[in-house]
Amino acid sequence: MAASYRGWMRRPWWHYLAGVASAIYLLGGMVWAVVGSAQDFGWLTASGMFVTHVVALGCGVLALRRVGEPSVLLPVAVAAGIGAEALHVYSGIALLYFAVSVAPYRMRPLPAFLLTAVAIAGFVWLSYLDAMPASALFGVAFGMMWVEFFSAILNQLGVARRQAAALAEAKMLAERQRLAREIHDVLAHSLSAQVVHLEGTRMLLENGYSREQALDRVIQAGDLARVGLEETKRAVAALRGDQTPLADQLESLATEFRGLTGRPCSVEVRGDPDEMAAETRLAVLRTVQEALTNVRKHSPGASVTVVLKLVNGWCSLEVVDTGGDSAEPTGTGYGLVGMRERAELIGGSLEAGPTGGGFRVGLRVPA
Repeated sequence: MAASYRGWMRRPWWHYLAGVASAIYLLGGMVWAVVGSAQDFGWLTASGMFVTHVVALGCGVLALRRVGEPSVLLPVAVAAGIGAEALHVYSGIALLYFAVSVAPYRMRPLPAFLLTAVAIAGFVWLSYLDAMPASALFGVAFGMMWVEFFSAILNQLGVARRQAAALAEAKMLAERQRLAREIHDVLAHSLSAQVVHLEGTRMLLENGYSREQALDRVIQAGDLARVGLEETKRAVAALRGDQTPLADQLESLATEFRGLTGRPCSVEVRGDPDEMAAETRLAVLRTVQEALTNVRKHSPGASVTVVLKLVNGWCSLEVVDTGGDSAEPTGTGYGLVGMRERAELIGGSLEAGPTGGGFRVGLRVPA
C-alpha cells in the first residue's frame, strides 16, 4: 500500500487533474442517467440503470487497477454501457468512453481496437433505432475512436519512458560493474602487493633483521607504488576513451613483469590490435595484466609467453607460464572471475587451467 501511494505521488500533476475530471464526468453521467430514467420510465428502469453503471464502472476500475482479467472485465463494461444506452438514450455514452479509454492500457492493440469497434457498432445500432440525429451519432462514434487512439498513444509514451528508465538503470549497473573491475584490476593488485611488502618490512624490523633487508622491501614497495600509479593512469585513459597502441601497452606490462621478477616475458602480436573495439582491447589488456599478476603471486620463478592473434573477426589471446617455484596460494579468486565476466559481457569466453608444468589462460572474444 505504501509503495502504491508513493508511486501515485510521483505522477505528474496532470494525472491528478485527469482523474478528477474523469470522476466528475462519470459520476455526473450516472446521476443524469438514473434521474432521467426515473422521470421517463419510472424507478424500476432507474434501478436497472444504476446497476448497469455500477457494473460498468466497477469492471473498468478493476481493469485499470490491474485486478482481474481485463479481457473479461472490459467487454463486460462495454456490454453494460450498451445496456445503459438501450434503457435510455445517451445514458451509456460516458460508460463506453470510459471502457474504450481504459482498453489500450490493459489490452494488446488489436483486442483494444476490436473492443472499441464493438462499442461503436453497438452504440450506432441503438442510436439508429432511437432515430438519433446523424450529426450526434457520428460525433459520438468518432469521439470513441479518437479517445481509444489518444489513450493508445499515451500508453505507448508511458511504456517508452519506463523502458528508457530501465535501460538507463541497466547501463548504470553495467558501468558500476565496469568500474568495480577496473578498481580490482588496477588498484587492488598494486595496493595489496604494497601492503605485503610493508608488512614484511615491519616484521623484519621487529625481529632484528638487517637494515639492508628492510630497505630492499621498502624499495620494492616503492616500485609497486609507481607501477600502480602508471596502471591507474592507463585505466583512467581507457575509461576516457583515449587510444594508446595495444601492442605498446602489452609490452609495457611485460617490461614491468621482467623488472619485478627478473624472469623472461615475451609478447607476440599477429594482426593489427588497434582495429579492435574499445571493450575488446580493454578485455585483452586486463586479462594479460591479471594473468601476469597471478604468475608473480603463485609462480614467481616462471617465464611467460603472451600471444595475441586476430583471425576472421575474432581475437585469440594466450598467456602461458612455464611454472616454477610455487608460492603460497593467496587471494579470493575474484580476478579470474572478473576476467571471465569481462569476456562474457562482450560475447567471448575465457579458459584457464594447468598445462604441462605451468598454467594457461586463453581468451577468445569478437574483435
